[in-house]
Amino acid sequence: MRLFVAVEISDDIKNYLGKIQEEFIDNHSNKIGLVNVNNIHLTLKFLGEVQPNNVEIVKKDLKKITFNKFSVYLDKIGVFPSENCIRVVWVGLKPEDPILGLQKDIDDRLKKLFKKEKNFKAHITLARVKFIEDKKQFINELKKIKVENKNIKVDSFKLVKSSLTGQGPIYEDIDIFSGDTPE
Repeated sequence: MRLFVAVEISDDIKNYLGKIQEEFIDNHSNKIGLVNVNNIHLTLKFLGEVQPNNVEIVKKDLKKITFNKFSVYLDKIGVFPSENCIRVVWVGLKPEDPILGLQKDIDDRLKKLFKKEKNFKAHITLARVKFIEDKKQFINELKKIKVENKNIKVDSFKLVKSSLTGQGPIYEDIDIFSGDTPE
């Protein structure tokens, strides 16, 4: 089964990010695939295909992770991998340190089964780009979008199953792992 580890985002934040998506999709709707607002999340680690006999091992390893609950805030919009080759539009998060710490703990716990992330960047994916003719104009449009510093409370993370369908991915929570101490 196809799995990833993620932080759930509140509906208020998802709806706000949906409004941001509308700001850059108008002129590019046939060239950009928006992430469904209901599926917006913060991925901490993509595991890919996991054999059923390894799912319990993953859950047991993730249960060993302890972390203090924390808050992060939406930051500015960016793109991966670069402004010359745009494949993903995302919104960043700040401060990054608590997310990077949690992500590193997840990486360390799962290192027996999965490769470590090389260049993890705390972000929420908004869209996947198929083709942009005028990249400079598109980047300028993105830079004009002002992102409010909305608060995301991180008090748990989830192991999520992703089933790919013709209508997009369907997510199913496998397990939830909570932080130990209050903010």
